[in-house]
Amino acid sequence: MKKKILFRAATLGAAAVLSAGALMMFAGCSSKNPEVTITYTFNGKDYAVDYVLSRTDAPNTVQHFIELADAGFYDGLVVHNYDENRMYTGGYRIENDSLVEVDYFSTVRSLETENNMTFTQSVWADEACTEGLYTLYGEFSDNGVEQEYGRELSYTTGALVMYYTDKGNFNGNVTVKRADGGSENDGQETQQAAYKYNSATSLFYTFTGENDTNSSAYAVFGMAKNYEEQMTNGLLAAISDYQETLEEDASFTVEQTVPRNRYDPFEEVRKAGDQDTFNTPMEMPIVVKSVVVTKY
Repeated sequence: MKKKILFRAATLGAAAVLSAGALMMFAGCSSKNPEVTITYTFNGKDYAVDYVLSRTDAPNTVQHFIELADAGFYDGLVVHNYDENRMYTGGYRIENDSLVEVDYFSTVRSLETENNMTFTQSVWADEACTEGLYTLYGEFSDNGVEQEYGRELSYTTGALVMYYTDKGNFNGNVTVKRADGGSENDGQETQQAAYKYNSATSLFYTFTGENDTNSSAYAVFGMAKNYEEQMTNGLLAAISDYQETLEEDASFTVEQTVPRNRYDPFEEVRKAGDQDTFNTPMEMPIVVKSVVVTKY
């Protein structure tokens, strides 16, 4: 039985349906389950972690991630927030012993020029779809996205999860493109939806916690293929070994407080003055050396 993704009515009245047939937009040279290898550098050694992605569960998210990876966006970024359950990355570098946010919006536009490419848009600031935001359509249930017959991937240990920042009190809407082409919306191909759920950029994390956690607010788009070998006995073991060498009162991470939504396209969001506090490995950072697509 083919899977079908349903977009139920959300709180703002937005509804859409993504059928299995709509996924044909990714047919041709693209597979249902692309694969990527994320190579982390830690304490002078590289640790390659292989992931399988799901176009069935999150077609827009997978396409977005692959395009960023192919453009080299992630190379050299660091794990900017680390705890026992998640490794967050995708938006920060360490420069001159300081945690520095990458201007995502300027960077992707520059990459388009440098690489003679165009990033796929799924969210626009205007109803005419002329002002692409370079943010990502939220493929998760809080944004009205449901899988009629269940998902390929679940929010379990090893999951790759696309992340977005809290937009505070901003309640603005954006235009998103329906994957069903409007067949379930009186022929209307686009609809209005809450920006806060359709604002992901490049941030993602690997879930390293137990399997009893569930999330309806973020898109799971990939899963580690050999989690025990490559993460538990690989990168995570190396981090644990390093922590054991630290002095009793030393900490592996340092609190870093940074402005939130500093480069957001909406002025109201930028000027809210919100902040994030991360637990960042600074003395011995975890660096994303590369994200390489090994199967499209």
